[in-house]
Amino acid sequence: QMCIRDRYQRRVHGELIFKINILMADQQEIQKKKDRSVRRYTYRGLELDQLMALSNEKLIELFNSRQRRRFNRGLKHKYSRFINKLRKAKKNLQPGEKPPAVRTHLRNAIVVPEMVGNQISVHRGNAFNTVEVKFDMIGRYLGEFAITYKPVSYTHLTLPTIYSVQISVVAVSLKKK
Repeated sequence: QMCIRDRYQRRVHGELIFKINILMADQQEIQKKKDRSVRRYTYRGLELDQLMALSNEKLIELFNSRQRRRFNRGLKHKYSRFINKLRKAKKNLQPGEKPPAVRTHLRNAIVVPEMVGNQISVHRGNAFNTVEVKFDMIGRYLGEFAITYKPVSYTHLTLPTIYSVQISVVAVSLKKK
């Protein structure tokens, strides 16, 4: 026979183990939710820090053929000057602060990993569109994010406008006779 003290210790010990198991399960569940909530962006299987560590030659190999051809033929001075302006804008920022926008007419500049996080004002013919460069934009042209025309919105004709059009057509036909 067990004494009362042994039964009590066994019951308390069992409850402690049960509580510890519940806490561990909760922590694992919280960790899974954290992992799910932070989306890992990848470009051709590489994350941003890995892309930044790549040499230019290795990075160019990851791009599509049109972008590879452009980089292989060499970049002109205006593109390197633009990249330097972006670096300068990103320098000496507080954590969580957005860099000031850099204006450019270079719609055909290809977004590289170094540009991610910058604010770029892309010229669209009569004004500048400010674009925040995100990870998904890598390998695309800046001009794709600054539309150059105003989309046409087709409004439906209402009854009074339809009647006025018909009346004016009738009036014009009567004047001709």
